[in-house]
Formats: sequence, structure tokens, C-alpha cells
Amino acid sequence: MDILKIARATIDAEAASLNKLSSSIGESFVQAVNSINNCKGKLLLVGIGKSGHIARKAASTFSSTGTPSSYLHPSEASHGDLGMIHKDDVVMAISKSGESIELKDIISYCKLSDIHLISITSADTSSLANISNITLRLPIVEEACPLGLAPTSSTTMALALTDALAVCALSLKDFSKEKFLRYHPGGKLGQYFLKVKDVMKKELPLVTLFSPLSESIVQMSKGRMGCVGIVDEFNKLKGIFTDGDLRMKISSYSLDTPICKIMSHDPKRIDPESSIEEVIYLFKKERIPSVFSCIDDVPIGIIHFHDLLQRNLL
Repeated sequence: MDILKIARATIDAEAASLNKLSSSIGESFVQAVNSINNCKGKLLLVGIGKSGHIARKAASTFSSTGTPSSYLHPSEASHGDLGMIHKDDVVMAISKSGESIELKDIISYCKLSDIHLISITSADTSSLANISNITLRLPIVEEACPLGLAPTSSTTMALALTDALAVCALSLKDFSKEKFLRYHPGGKLGQYFLKVKDVMKKELPLVTLFSPLSESIVQMSKGRMGCVGIVDEFNKLKGIFTDGDLRMKISSYSLDTPICKIMSHDPKRIDPESSIEEVIYLFKKERIPSVFSCIDDVPIGIIHFHDLLQRNLL
């Protein structure tokens, strides 16, 4: 048995189904996006079996991109959870056949209560499609499963279609990176949207222009940032002295030497409102391990690449 051949055939079959889906969407898709965007309540996703898993994922995607959404389990709906559906809500039902018995009560409730219903199904003459206000038809394709039974290509299309709906709805909303971060405070994804001010250390290793090298070494050791910043009488950053500089220059200068004579001038700075992505880019481009965060050249914080490593960002 050629495992790789089977794997590639599966992926190719699902890719072909997605290409067919892309060519098939039309005006009904636009209507569905507008219905979702104009919804004054919440979007409720329903489905059973594999379609239920797709519906759960879709509800999560919609919610995280600015469309309040929930998954409603069909069986629970029949035992009281139909009360979750309000007049201003939109229901989206996913069912390949459009005849899943478990959806019957939800479909009937939507019809009797005049709830806007969007269906995703391969059968545009099914019970589900006939009652729906908008039907998004999945193309008829062969499942990638060699038995032609396990939902594979069909669920891939349903997943891609709900992603496309969510992305289009997002594009019509005033949804910023800041709002996205608000919904994703945990995990690496959320960390990337943090700003310098959220991560930087505020206890700064600083000395003045005419501080001796000895004092600079002491402050560098206390700060444990591998550097010391040098400021003028207005507290503006004028230079930097690193542990690398110390190793190279300590034999050439006395401990009484004013730090301004051996510091590196015009060090890199970063705005406290800059993103973590900008910090990472700066570290890589300039090959530096730390940078002072400044407002009008006055240092208010410092960020070291170890701070990013601790957050699993490098």
C-alpha cells in the first residue's frame, strides 16, 4: 500500500472540490453575507455529526472576527434550547443532505417564528433548502474517502464556505487589529498583537554623559539588560554602552573614563506604541539584543530579546 499516494490523492480530491466550490458561489453568497452583516441579534450555527463540528468551528470563527455567534446543538434545541433563538437572530444550518432528522425541530421553529434561515447543503430541493430564506449550495463532488462514504470533500467545502462568509463579513465591519486582540488575549497569536509598552521593563539602566565607566558597569550589572543607556541633562537618550563594548574596550580605558567618550552614539529607539512584530523586525535587521523605548528621545522603557523568548515569540 502506497501511503503517500493515498494521502496526495485525498488532498488533491479536496483541493479539486474547493476549486469547484469557488466557481459555484454567486448572488446567494452575497445575500448571505449581507444578512449576517445586518443581523441585529446573533448568528446561530446548527448541524449534526461532522456538519456539527464544522458549525462549531464556524461559530468560533465568526465570534472571533466581530460577528457574535454560538453553536446550537439540534438535540438540545429540541429539549428547550430553542429558547436561545430570538427574533433578531439569524440561523445558519449545515447539512449535506438537507434532510437530517435532528434539524427538523429547528427548521420548523424558524419557519413558524419567522426567523431568518440560511442553509448550506448539497441538495437545493431538500426540506432544509425549501424552508430557507437563502440557500448556499455545495457542489456535488466525490468524497475523498475511497469508500465514498466518510464526509471529507464535502466537509472541507463547508468549512471553506463558512470561512469565506466570516472573512467577507469581517471586511464589511469596522474591525481592527486591536479588536482582534481583545478577542484573542491568550496564546501566541494574541501575543503578537501586544505593543512594546505591554512588554517593556520600566526600571532602566541609565547613567549621565559624564558618569565614569565604573558607574556604568555597575548600572549595567544591576539592570541585567546587557547595556546601559546614556542620557543628557534633559534626560534624552544620547548613547548606549553594551557588555560587548565593555569586553572590547575595558583594556583601553580606565574606570574613571567618562562614558560619553566610549559610548555608541545615536542608539536605536522604538516607540512604546509599536507592535511586537516591529520589535522582532528591528532585532533581526539591526542584530541587536535590546532597545530603549522612547517618547521624544526620553527613555521610558527597555525591551530585551529575552523578554520575547519568555513569551515564546522568538
